[in-house]
Amino acid sequence: MSFIALAAAAGLAIALVAGPVGCFVVWRRMAYFGDSLAHAALLGVGIGLLLDANLSLSIVAVCLLSVPLILLLTNSKHVADDTALGILSHASLAIGITSVSLAAGGSIDLSSFLFGDILALSETDVAVVIAMCLLVGFTLIFLWKKLVYITIHSELASIEGLPSRQLEITLMLLIAVLVAVGMQVVGALLIGSLLIIPAAAAGLLTGTPERMGWVAALFASAAIIGGLTLSWFLDTPAGPSAVVVATAIFAVAKLLEKLRN
Repeated sequence: MSFIALAAAAGLAIALVAGPVGCFVVWRRMAYFGDSLAHAALLGVGIGLLLDANLSLSIVAVCLLSVPLILLLTNSKHVADDTALGILSHASLAIGITSVSLAAGGSIDLSSFLFGDILALSETDVAVVIAMCLLVGFTLIFLWKKLVYITIHSELASIEGLPSRQLEITLMLLIAVLVAVGMQVVGALLIGSLLIIPAAAAGLLTGTPERMGWVAALFASAAIIGGLTLSWFLDTPAGPSAVVVATAIFAVAKLLEKLRN
């Protein structure tokens, strides 16, 4: 399979899941949470290099293990949630970059981890990405109504006995997996944008959670295909190009919303 086909397969798998998951990130204002996980993923890269393990799996493992740490810090009564996430985000980025440099003996190019390198994915990498995205996708479909309910009607959900806390933690774990696999597409510094921008654009043009999820998936897919197209014809980095396309989609959606109103 050609490298462009592998890149498209991995990118679309992530986009189709990132759109709906990004809706919850927007609704619940979890953008900083995603950034913290993305920065922590760099530590997974360093561990993977040290152990000579599959980087995709080591990144996923570190992101999953970061969720309990984030919950511990954000539950502190003495530090505000945004402050705790800010500290963790920047500290994780610094520790991750340092660990990658140490693991590679200072000879590795960090740009592929910071900004993604989707065109360099192997067939094994793509298989792992697709498997993880299927896991996240099917879990999201199964829990969609409950997650929407605790997000929009949190008080009613608690009264009716829904396990809100467990569902919230499950959502965090799904975001962690998606951030881990998506990091290889747009990098640790930009994965948050792939979650937020298509979902935000979809929110401007839709009126129900279900429609927003489907449209967000469509917009994220268009951003990936557009980014790969720009990369092919203009020789630009694929990950940042995808974010540029997503930003253009948001700008058009905002214009359409203003014209409609």
